[in-house]
Amino acid sequence: MTDVTGAPADVLHTLFHSDQGGHEQVVLCQDRASGLKAVIAIHSTALGPALGGTRFYPYRTEAEAVADALNLARGMSYKNAMAGLDHGGGKAVIIGDPEKIKTEELLLAYGRFVASLGGRYVTACDVGTYVADMDVVARQCRWTTGRSPEQGGAGDSSVLTAFGVYQGMRASAHHLWGDPSLRDRTVGIAGVGKVGHHLVEHLLNEGAEVVITDVREEAVRRITERHPDVRAVADTETLIRVEGLDIYAPCALGGALNDDSVPVLTAKIVCGAANNQLAHPGVEKDLADRGILYAPDYVVNAGGVIQVADELHGFDFERCKAKATKIYDTTLAIFARANQDGIPPAAAADRIAEQRMQEASSARGRGR
Repeated sequence: MTDVTGAPADVLHTLFHSDQGGHEQVVLCQDRASGLKAVIAIHSTALGPALGGTRFYPYRTEAEAVADALNLARGMSYKNAMAGLDHGGGKAVIIGDPEKIKTEELLLAYGRFVASLGGRYVTACDVGTYVADMDVVARQCRWTTGRSPEQGGAGDSSVLTAFGVYQGMRASAHHLWGDPSLRDRTVGIAGVGKVGHHLVEHLLNEGAEVVITDVREEAVRRITERHPDVRAVADTETLIRVEGLDIYAPCALGGALNDDSVPVLTAKIVCGAANNQLAHPGVEKDLADRGILYAPDYVVNAGGVIQVADELHGFDFERCKAKATKIYDTTLAIFARANQDGIPPAAAADRIAEQRMQEASSARGRGR
């Protein structure tokens, strides 16, 4: 079901002609009093209620926001399936610059829209939203996770997101080089914000060489002042060309792997926290043709969603960390399936996730 009352023509075109189709429900939300404009996309509830974060971002157009919500929601279905969670995939985007328009009234209005879905969608943090924001949303909606410990939540999910990416890197190293150790490996991280700065710590603790970049100077400075041995470069274009780079970790926004970046990438492994790293279908083959091992983003960055899902049942950090540790084994299983089927790892991960969702749908159908 798609609620499209009053939707502009370009938004309708995006909804009904997107190559990210198959969504169960898309809700366009507007609250004039607070200035809220948002999109909630539910891709699948085959495995359970859709779970995914709320992105707050200044999209250029409403159609661009819808397209991002659709793409991100579909990715959450696959992520939750590969993480072994009893949740389908959903995502919400709030349109606007959070530094300028985010208010308590707007977040409360957003919470009311999520609540109106009756539990089909469970929301959490994403780019532009934080634990404090989820505490506000939760005042209007009990289907909110990623809250503060003071409000019964688990707090910052970026800690386990980074830990899961680290496990994915270790699995990738094991598959490619026969040894999971990252000691003396050179890792380039694009984006050292909520997740990236935790990833830096894991890598340094293991003895890796770390090179970083970020569009925000203060984010880079926070790392280099604490760790003078970390090298900073001007931008991602420079980072991906660093000589001797072993692993590239995109940890900012999506689309990092594209027709421009893949041909010049020096790393032999790509494993990062960013969602939707492949700019378009076919990039995964381009990586494979160049002999670059790609750890599917939605597999290795699942630590955060493991945490927020656990919060719904009474959060236990050690239990979550144990689940996130299994990302290592899941990543290795994907590489094995890719070799077995003669396909890139991204396609192998999709096949495994789709199989789990299909089996759940079939079981539900038989149970009726």
